[in-house]
Amino acid sequence: MSMEFRPMQKADVPRVAEMERLCFRSPWSESSLLGELKNSIAHYRVGELDGVITAYGGMWIMYGEAHITNVAVHPDFRGNGYGRKLMEHMIKTALLHGCASMTLEVRISNTVAQNLYTSMGFEVAGRRKKYYTDTGEDGLIMWNRSLSSYKAD
Repeated sequence: MSMEFRPMQKADVPRVAEMERLCFRSPWSESSLLGELKNSIAHYRVGELDGVITAYGGMWIMYGEAHITNVAVHPDFRGNGYGRKLMEHMIKTALLHGCASMTLEVRISNTVAQNLYTSMGFEVAGRRKKYYTDTGEDGLIMWNRSLSSYKAD
């Protein structure tokens, strides 16, 4: 089954907010997500399977860099490579907007995501102590400073 990507729209926000609640301890609210639709530097994309949103990602693009704000795959659809497909789409979108590099933060405990990002050319560049306020967990700062060299599978 092939995932189709498109820009997030206002009508998508309730489903995306539902995924936030399923995927994260500190989910973004519907109002926060709606605010991102009005944010000139924000670029949010949804991934659909048979017309159902099963993944989404967001990033802020500024100064030739993309900063990933959200990446999520619905729990029922994990383990099928959709996270990689989503990240590949985010990289392509960032490149279309002239970005040379991309950064993100990831929980120290989220080794599955860390392994995905590492396989896509991201490297650990630092650590934010107690970055995640819900648990006090540290966040790893990861960068891909050469987006154009990433080749999708």
